[in-house]
Amino acid sequence: MNFLGDINPDPNKAEAERALAVLRAWAERADPTEVARLDPAIARLLPGREVGNYPDLSRTYPDGFTPDAEYRASMPDLQNGPSSLIVGAQAPIQHVGISNFRLPIVFHTRDGGDITLETSVTGTVSLIGEKKGINMSRIMRSFYAHAERSFSFSVLAAVLEDYKKDHDSVDARLMMRFSFPARVQSLRSGLTGWQYYDIALELMEREGRQKRITHLDYVYSSTCPCSLELSEHARQARGQLATPHSQRSVARLSVVEEGGKRLWYEDLIDLARAAVPTETQVMVKREDEQAFAELNAANPIFVEDAARSFAERLLSDDRIGDFRVVASHQESLHSHDAVSILTEGPTFVAESIDPRLFASLHRPG
Repeated sequence: MNFLGDINPDPNKAEAERALAVLRAWAERADPTEVARLDPAIARLLPGREVGNYPDLSRTYPDGFTPDAEYRASMPDLQNGPSSLIVGAQAPIQHVGISNFRLPIVFHTRDGGDITLETSVTGTVSLIGEKKGINMSRIMRSFYAHAERSFSFSVLAAVLEDYKKDHDSVDARLMMRFSFPARVQSLRSGLTGWQYYDIALELMEREGRQKRITHLDYVYSSTCPCSLELSEHARQARGQLATPHSQRSVARLSVVEEGGKRLWYEDLIDLARAAVPTETQVMVKREDEQAFAELNAANPIFVEDAARSFAERLLSDDRIGDFRVVASHQESLHSHDAVSILTEGPTFVAESIDPRLFASLHRPG
């Protein structure tokens, strides 16, 4: 049996227009309750006709509307709903929160000054299996409550404590990423320029214990020792001009701060430069370019050498506990990179690594 009765199940435009005219004629005589009972959407067919029955909705933004406490209390909050609303397994989540929330932050510098830098914030908390979710905006509000202060790990700890309480969480993590400018001098010409260092501050709390971690990306040139010797052999044995290959290289130093003494960003940069002095240059004249070639020849380095040179300096600083060195020599000889990872202590030990870890060290010019 055709449930449409005498209605054509495949009407043409003329039949649809006649049906619409009949519907409008009936709706003009019906009261709003009758319209709503049949279908509230019918009201939309009547230009200028308003009914008080949902979902007949206003299309004008209410500039003057201000929610009061009672209204806010009536608003749905699915993230804090019962466990019956959980989608999927009722499993605990180790990290849930926000990433790349940006704001200007004031940082102290080693010389006693302050500098304001655009900062990307990642904030996460743990979530028990029986809880639906978290209110993401509370993490942002926690940061804004402290945003006017000059940031340090002690300020990060205050922010961390705030949003742990807001979310009733046991574990939490904060990370702030920024590009830190430092004026560096050329090798021989006396010129200076601004070098920018990617730095991240990470504060994590697990089972009541906090760790303060600083991450630094240090960019340098690496001349292959093997290529250097082979080039010299060609010169000496056959009078053949040859040049060793060098490449832009990046090391990510991640260090746990210990001992209660301040480890300035500039201190970690100086430590990296002392370990591998062939840092890429900012201002370069001819005498600087020649000096850089001589500096590279005096410090040829494999990726294994780089990791151990950084480790030697990190081990000698009593402000540093556990650490990790991730180095990538982005080869000019091969179509692949040479990489290494060296860790000290349990903090950075991992059986698996991020598949994109080494790719994240690539730096465009």
